[in-house]
Amino acid sequence: MTRRALALAGLLLAGCERAPSSAPHEQPAGAALERAADMAGLIVAPARERPVGVFATEAARLCLLPRRDGALSAGASVDYGAGQHCVARGVAHAGSALTMQWGKSCTVTLRYDRDALIVPATLPAGCDSRCSGRASLAGLRLERLSDSIAEASRTRGADGRLLCGDGAS
Repeated sequence: MTRRALALAGLLLAGCERAPSSAPHEQPAGAALERAADMAGLIVAPARERPVGVFATEAARLCLLPRRDGALSAGASVDYGAGQHCVARGVAHAGSALTMQWGKSCTVTLRYDRDALIVPATLPAGCDSRCSGRASLAGLRLERLSDSIAEASRTRGADGRLLCGDGAS
């Protein structure tokens, strides 16, 4: 009786195997839905995976613009008023992390999660010269405000000057 049950179970399992598709280019069932969501802008496009645009908080702005050499022009500004501000300009390199070079002794690696940039809680001592008063760039979480290159190129720092320039460097 046990052999019969095993044989019957084996036949039932063999019948459960999926028959090969007669259409070799047939899309999975969810492909059309995913394609429609992508067309509607609900899925992050690969171009957006590169952090370009403006990121901000109430008192801080950070802009990133593409450059001809493949790097990014990067500027950050914090303005707490009454002589309490920071302005840093330089270049960034995007990879698995986003590395900002705001001068020879101020290199900072930010976390990027497509919606925000997170500045580490401690920065190299060389970054102190970019700030006045008790202001600091450390520990900021800047939310994506815009992925517009035009808007990023017009973003100004606490000193009134453009943070990222034209990005063509």
